[in-house]
Amino acid sequence: MKRALVSVSDKTGLVDFVRGLQSADWEIIATGGTQRLLEQSGIHTIGISEVTGFPEICDGRVKTLHPKVHGALLARRDEPSHLQALSENGIEFIDLVCVNLYPFRQTIAREGTTMEDAIENIDIGGPSMLRSAAKNYKDVTVVCDPSDYERVLDEIRANGSTLPETRLALSAKAYTHTAEYDMCIASYMRDKAGLPEKLFLEFDVRQSLRYGENPHQDAKFYKTLSPVPYSLATATQLQGKELSYNNIQDANAALNIVRDFSLPFCVALKHMNPCGAAIGKTIEEAWRKAYESDKVSIYGGIVAFNREVTEEVALGMKPIFLEIVMAPSYTPEALAVLAAKKNLRVMVVDMSEDKAVHEQYVSVNGGLLVQHLDTRKVEVTADMCVTKTKPAPELMDDIQFGWNVVKHVKSNAIVVARDGHTLGVGAGQMNRVGSAEIALNEAKAAGFTENLILASDGFLPFDDTVALAAQYGVTTIVQPGGSIRDEDCIRKADELGICMLFTGTRHFKH
Repeated sequence: MKRALVSVSDKTGLVDFVRGLQSADWEIIATGGTQRLLEQSGIHTIGISEVTGFPEICDGRVKTLHPKVHGALLARRDEPSHLQALSENGIEFIDLVCVNLYPFRQTIAREGTTMEDAIENIDIGGPSMLRSAAKNYKDVTVVCDPSDYERVLDEIRANGSTLPETRLALSAKAYTHTAEYDMCIASYMRDKAGLPEKLFLEFDVRQSLRYGENPHQDAKFYKTLSPVPYSLATATQLQGKELSYNNIQDANAALNIVRDFSLPFCVALKHMNPCGAAIGKTIEEAWRKAYESDKVSIYGGIVAFNREVTEEVALGMKPIFLEIVMAPSYTPEALAVLAAKKNLRVMVVDMSEDKAVHEQYVSVNGGLLVQHLDTRKVEVTADMCVTKTKPAPELMDDIQFGWNVVKHVKSNAIVVARDGHTLGVGAGQMNRVGSAEIALNEAKAAGFTENLILASDGFLPFDDTVALAAQYGVTTIVQPGGSIRDEDCIRKADELGICMLFTGTRHFKH
């Protein structure tokens, strides 16, 4: 008769699983609370102390750490000396281990958890049994995930045992389970001990991608274990083709822009840079203004909203080729309109308020750069003005808008704005004048040559950008300040009657 050892913290589906094993003529060995649950459910079990001949001691800290458990798991069935050792010591094989571990991660996540609470939720016997069974997967089935119960039972009913390929896969899952568990404990203990930082990362694969940035590059999309707002990893795709690597990069950039706006807002994005962005009294107005900002570059782009998409907005987007539309929700009428565009990816994204500090990871050859995501919001106020010409009160909203958008444009970045929408975007140039020329020429081509706001993500290193801006009708410049030539820029602005504000915060984006 085959034997299973059951000792779980998460008891989801356990009773049905064990009943299935018993109906297949398996003996059940159980420990502590697991045994009590099974016995209360009418399932006869063998107590672990009956197997080891030794009581559970130290408040249950020691119960399965015994040769009659680990010998039964580790002994090779094809090795005569192992079989002899078990026979001489009265050890019977254990053919299946069903174990999951004390809830350490959940314990330390609770507010007010003490070090003592955490320590008591460090499992010792569980990981030991998982590792022993996983090592001997050729003969032993190891189950640590309740989602595998049905598969295991189906194979046992059909074959008397699990299949070799299943045991290998379950072994890998068990080692993953213990590795993640130990990583969580190590991070917690190192932090408490004040040891030098060691970075542990945990991500689960969400999907394999057709390719990366280019067709010859393999790629996968991974997600964090804990869901966060403004994330493609936990978004719901309502329709359209599978997301590509570049889609995900672009969509992520769009979501980072959306999170900085509380008024109705729309952004159109291409190649991780906004090509049109706008606020409005309604989401319909925001959409119209964003589209009018750049009707050409939006083609093949991504559009994101921070309000529910309505039928009117959907009808406005319908004639345009877009890759992705993202919003917190859609009206049924809007979805009906968008459904006609079969390849359009329509995403519902959690856009709830998020005050957490998030890490941003960028791989480099042989290493990893880690920084806090740039979620700093700076309120631009009139007292930030450094010139003789002061900002007109009616322009403060546009100044703030331009400052919020330029933060998300690749450096060197210049944004020209007015009336709550972008008129020109200069991104990623090797010098700031080059970015300014692009943005200003876009605004001029669209017919805007007066009362313009110019926002710069970094300081102006020379007064040439100020002089150029004046030629195109810029009346207000907002920038971080901090250049050794700030005084030159201020002097030039005063000479030309331009208002300039220093925010004191730089927003480089590489």
